[in-house]
Amino acid sequence: MNARALYTSFHELPIAMLYQVFSTSSPLRHFLFLFFLYFCAVNISNHIIKVIIPAYNEEHAIGKVIEEIPDYVHEIVVANNGSTDNTFLVASNAGAMVREAPKMGYGNACLTAMDYIEKNEPKPTIVVFIDGDYSDYPQEMDLLIQPIISDQADLVIGSRALGNREKGSMTLPQIFGNWLATTLLKGFYKVKFTDLGPFRAISYESLVKLGMKDRNYGWTVEMQLKAAKMKMRCTEVSVNYRNRIGKSKVSGTIKGTVMAGYKILFTIFRHL
Repeated sequence: MNARALYTSFHELPIAMLYQVFSTSSPLRHFLFLFFLYFCAVNISNHIIKVIIPAYNEEHAIGKVIEEIPDYVHEIVVANNGSTDNTFLVASNAGAMVREAPKMGYGNACLTAMDYIEKNEPKPTIVVFIDGDYSDYPQEMDLLIQPIISDQADLVIGSRALGNREKGSMTLPQIFGNWLATTLLKGFYKVKFTDLGPFRAISYESLVKLGMKDRNYGWTVEMQLKAAKMKMRCTEVSVNYRNRIGKSKVSGTIKGTVMAGYKILFTIFRHL
C-alpha cells in the first residue's frame, strides 16, 4: 500500500499536512510519513473504542451512519428511543448492538447505552457519541479520538462552528443558542467552547466520573460544564456538518427549539 492510500484511510487534516511534508521530495520523507501512519494505527489498536448513537425514527439514516464508522471501533451501541419505524431492524442488520430506550429523551437514550456498556465486557477506553441522522461525518472520528489517545485531552468536542457547515444544516436559533450557551460556559465555568455539538469523544474513565444525569435536552451542556468543573482537559476539533436525513425532532419544530433552549440555559445555571 502506498503513502497516498494509507493517508486516505485516516481522513485527518494534520495527517494531510504531514503528507505534504513527508511523502514528497525524498525516500526518507516518504518513509517517515509511512512510519507516522503506522504509529497512529498502533496507538488506536491499543484502545477499545465504543460508539453510542441515540436514535429516534432514523430508519433512512442510521444504516449510513453505522456503515461509515471506522473499522477500529469495537462496538456500536444504538439506543432506540421509542422509534415507531424500522430503526431497530435497520441498525441491527447493519451490525450494531441495539438497546431499547422507550422513555423519550436524548439523555435517556444515552444513559441506556451507557448502562449497557457498564454491564458488559470489555470496558472501553474511549466512548464516542454521534447522532443517527447522518448530519455528522463518521469518518472524522479519527480527529476526535487522537487527542485522547495521545493523552492531551479527556473530552473532545467536534465543533461545527469551526468546521464547514452545509447551507441550511443549522437554523439561526441553533447558531445563536450555541453562541449564547458557550459564552455563558466561558463566563461562569471558565472554559472555552464554540459548540455544544453532539459528535464528541471522551475517555471512559472521565465519562464515569461525570455522573451524567440529564435525560433530555441538557445532556450535551451537562457533560461540558461538569468536565469544566472537574478540571478535565477539554478541547475542540473542527468537524464538518451537513443537512440531516429527515426532519429534526428538536430544531425542526418551534416547541422543540424553545424547550431545548430553555433546558440548556436551566442546566447551565443549575450547576453554578
